[in-house]
Amino acid sequence: MDDRLYFRQLLTGRDIARTDPVARQMVNFVYLIGDRGTGEALVVDPAYAPGEILDVLEADGMRLTGVLATHYHPDHVGGDMMGFSIVGISALLERADVPVHVQRDEARFVTAVTGVTDALVGHDSGDTLTVGSVAVELLHTPGHTPGSQCFLVDGRLPGGGGASAMLIAGDTLFLEGCGRTDLPGGDPEQMWFSLTQRLGKVPDDTVLYPGHLYSADPSATMGETRARNYVFQPKSLEDWMRYFGS
Repeated sequence: MDDRLYFRQLLTGRDIARTDPVARQMVNFVYLIGDRGTGEALVVDPAYAPGEILDVLEADGMRLTGVLATHYHPDHVGGDMMGFSIVGISALLERADVPVHVQRDEARFVTAVTGVTDALVGHDSGDTLTVGSVAVELLHTPGHTPGSQCFLVDGRLPGGGGASAMLIAGDTLFLEGCGRTDLPGGDPEQMWFSLTQRLGKVPDDTVLYPGHLYSADPSATMGETRARNYVFQPKSLEDWMRYFGS
């Protein structure tokens, strides 16, 4: 395996933000993706402890070149939630002047909860970013929020080698269950199409990395997830809405 691919899965409340009670309760994942050859890296959903995240990158000999936001909820990008104030991208930008890549429909919501405007870069589904030699495709997967997006990381690097593809799914899909659709902006019908059609292109051998540790394991292949996760049991939109539409 080519070791140029840099990838880290950090659990809030354990790996970072260890003393934060909200982080320990919410068990969010933060992801680092990069190219060791160039030293460039992206961070996905840097909430709770952005300074610690930057320290991890520095210790690994990497430098931050951008932020990827799966959706606007404060436990992913920072803001106020449940009476608590969560630090996130606004604090990170004080230390690192980098773009924050969001789904175009989600930008106004990210601004509303974080106050960040100028750093936001809006994207459409299918846009691809590169960090060094690593390609990351942005997939618009509404349902949990209007502009939720997943990131399909191509682990293959030029010259051969590399890892299997990875899907960083935020709150669209967990190993067990999927994101709630009863919150503001949620849409159960859109979630059905996101899971079955927008993510239908993702091969079974792709490794799923969710936005929270809501299962015993921190990751699994999409094939395993499709076989075991109850959200894939309904075989039609009508069946899905019967069970998940309320």
